[in-house]
Amino acid sequence: MMNHFNGAGSLHYMDGVHTRRRLCQHRMAHGAAAWRPVVMRSGPNTHIYNVIYEDVFIFRIFVSIKRSPVRRLGGGPFVRAELMSEVILKGIKKIYDNKVTAVHDVNLKIADKEFIVLVGPSGCGKSTTLRMVAGLEDISEGELYIDGNLMNDIVPKDRDIAMVFQNYALYPHMTVRDNMAFALKLKRTPKSEIDAKVKEVANILGITQYLDRKPKALSGGQRQRVAIGRAMVRNPKVFLMDEPLSNLDAKLRNEMRAEIIKLRQRIDTTFMYVTHDQTEAMTLADRIVIMKDGYVHQIGTPQELFNSPVNLFVAGFIGMPVMNFFKGSKLLLEDGVYYAEIRGEKFKLSDFQQKALKSKDQKPAAITAGVRPQHITVGEGKLTAKIEVSEMMGTEYNIHASSGDDEVVMVIPTVGLDADVSMGTTVKFDVAPELIQLFDEETGNNLIWYDEESAKANAPECAKY
Repeated sequence: MMNHFNGAGSLHYMDGVHTRRRLCQHRMAHGAAAWRPVVMRSGPNTHIYNVIYEDVFIFRIFVSIKRSPVRRLGGGPFVRAELMSEVILKGIKKIYDNKVTAVHDVNLKIADKEFIVLVGPSGCGKSTTLRMVAGLEDISEGELYIDGNLMNDIVPKDRDIAMVFQNYALYPHMTVRDNMAFALKLKRTPKSEIDAKVKEVANILGITQYLDRKPKALSGGQRQRVAIGRAMVRNPKVFLMDEPLSNLDAKLRNEMRAEIIKLRQRIDTTFMYVTHDQTEAMTLADRIVIMKDGYVHQIGTPQELFNSPVNLFVAGFIGMPVMNFFKGSKLLLEDGVYYAEIRGEKFKLSDFQQKALKSKDQKPAAITAGVRPQHITVGEGKLTAKIEVSEMMGTEYNIHASSGDDEVVMVIPTVGLDADVSMGTTVKFDVAPELIQLFDEETGNNLIWYDEESAKANAPECAKY
């Protein structure tokens, strides 16, 4: 007997477990979307799946991707590696009381198994966006798709997502084991399967020895592991994490960040993660979404955001210490050659910058020049500054200085440093022209990296050359 499964090749029944009539009864009763294929074995042209309904094994199928002849593959251990889904936000808005717009027209496509981080200052709309994906907030305008299905009116329990909250949200009267198993018990999953899943996840997270304890007997980091484990046992399509590390101290936060990176490599699913900490965003994300006042300001990889910020806000938000901004600078065009003038000194821009500016037919303009603290060298140069604070950090000096009306922060490696960088000293400093960012003084947009087309689509990315 044959049928079609999601249009991908033929579906063949194995072991004679269910007849076509039985399958049709299940699909009519519960809907095709309720059936979930779970990878058991894979080959270049074929896949063997166990079909799961509400986490209960129903039957086994063989999918021929290239419609090659059916070959029965023997049994084997059950490997839980579920097919995951993409998430698409189209013009998502959140309006409270028909007056206050908390989230403005967010357009975002999250690929299958991608780790996306929403980051921004408090009140920027990142948690509200996550809660709309979870179904905890109604979507005022726009469309949300998970695995190609419109989710606007689907209740949270039917979205096949799992959420980890900032405050853990554990049941205080239950043991760790019961907290992790609770969602599976509600689904009436067989006890043997619940026990196996809880033990497997507890082993992955290193909390096996705490299974019989209650949350009050655990540290903050251990509670957070339990909260993550409770989400993992459900094996959802999408993991949502709302500032899960913000309640932890600095040392534990660093440790848990490393644990999340390891966890992501093990379970290989789709993540949406919210934080206000740019270090978390830079270390965890495949791509970062930077938000402010409900608007998305840039979407890109951590390296794109650091090297190619589209505006002043992104440039100042990403990177520690923050980027130096020299106001009152100028972009000059002399004999067909572009120069950046900072504090009266001219810097001839690189070949790439010349080409990019010419492609946009950029005219001379008043600009704010941006320079990363790590990109400044001291000892020689065209510019001078008086050192006000010099912090010896072991491998580097963090220097705070004043250059005219501008405050300048420098990160100077100690290796090979010959200049005197003690407090009260006046030093010369320089920067490579190719590392200077050029922001329009009026709009704040980067003259090279701002992309007007993606900005108009409310999915701003850096320009591509």
